[in-house]
Amino acid sequence: MKKILTLLAAPLLFGACGLGERPAVSGELSGIESDTLLATYFPTGHRDMKKTDTIPMRNGKFEMRLDCDSAAYEVYLFAKPSSKPNKDGSIQAFSMRSIPLMVLPGQPVSVKGTMESYLIKGGEFYDELEQVNRQCMVYYSKIDSLSLHCVELSKKGVPNDSIAQLYKQTETWMQKTNDIKRDYIRQHPDSEVSVYMASQLSPEMLAEALDALGEKAKNGLLGPLYRERKAAWERQQAIKKAAENIQPGKEAPDFTLKDLEGKDFSLASLRGKYVVLDFWGSWCGWCVKGFPDMKKAYEKHKGKVEFVGVDCNDTEEKWKKAVAEHELPWIHVRNEGNPDVAAMYAVNGYPTKIIIAPDGKIAKVVIGESPAFYKDLDDLLK
Repeated sequence: MKKILTLLAAPLLFGACGLGERPAVSGELSGIESDTLLATYFPTGHRDMKKTDTIPMRNGKFEMRLDCDSAAYEVYLFAKPSSKPNKDGSIQAFSMRSIPLMVLPGQPVSVKGTMESYLIKGGEFYDELEQVNRQCMVYYSKIDSLSLHCVELSKKGVPNDSIAQLYKQTETWMQKTNDIKRDYIRQHPDSEVSVYMASQLSPEMLAEALDALGEKAKNGLLGPLYRERKAAWERQQAIKKAAENIQPGKEAPDFTLKDLEGKDFSLASLRGKYVVLDFWGSWCGWCVKGFPDMKKAYEKHKGKVEFVGVDCNDTEEKWKKAVAEHELPWIHVRNEGNPDVAAMYAVNGYPTKIIIAPDGKIAKVVIGESPAFYKDLDDLLK
């Protein structure tokens, strides 16, 4: 758990926003092997616009500018691994540890410390956020201490089951931090910080927190974040409801989506044949890894079954490029979200493969790239 403290800072101005020459994000970080940071960033609520850039560091200091005017940005800073080999000859692995930042227009942010423990200085947003973090810090510290203790126990050979039982204590402490955030939202319904706090809550608490927000917060600078979280929660509820019917023996929901040529394709057009729906995306490593085996199965059972690739969360360009590069010979359609066929089929992981029998009923659901799918397909098509 990162230790995040916030301090009062005089408001600065965005250089890239035409309001001055100061960077949106700056700071000084130590303990990084390379002289480069990786920054992933996007306008709040628009992850589809995500970009990643490298940021050079000089003596640990760095600056980052953003092309923004009135939009808030989410920024995640990662330490780029050093290209120099370790003493044992191995290459430093990429760490997923990051420093998350919320950057509001007119309120540049500065960071100082290490990737594990750092201070954030900002404008009014971070001054207000400090009030919540200060209350949560006692529980974050407990979680950090227990996590380190569990690592040491693991090194000493203590069984994983015993460590897991001990680590369950963190659930109580995490609930305490969630309660603090929930209470803050109730007391400050129109605050931008309340929107930010709501976005961090567990799914069980999210709906209540979003409903507690005032109209000012819902339509303010972090309005896109509110709408994104609300849409994600509603989609998850739709998936939960759909999951009751996406079971072997149940009728497969019909749908119509556009194919590679922009023509309508309906699942109903394949009634009378075995069909494999493959929910995938070019961004999904396991999906791509499974293509060779899928192509073998397609050739093996050609004429007995139709494969339908349902691309999810790609741009049209990336979708078509992936189909061409991997030479995927079956039917392809793109799930653009209207209707959201992935939610209709309760897809919670990628790839998800669903075998549909000739009578239109679901025969098998397989999540992940698994040999079990190919065995089941072989058995059905004997």
